[in-house]
Amino acid sequence: MPSLAQMTGSLHIHNFYIGKLKAKQEQLFDSDPELAMLLDNVAAILSEHAVVLADDIAEVEYEE
Repeated sequence: MPSLAQMTGSLHIHNFYIGKLKAKQEQLFDSDPELAMLLDNVAAILSEHAVVLADDIAEVEYEE
């Protein structure tokens, strides 16, 4: 199992890329709606994984 620091770092990276994807998706919405939808789907998957990571982090912090 990864350390708390590794999980926290991974969560920050997820959130960074979710923000980048959402910003790019907004830029492309009018010019390339298919790509914008794809980016939105990728951001949604990363968001789901970020929720799992946050839950795992909370569990580890509770155990300590």
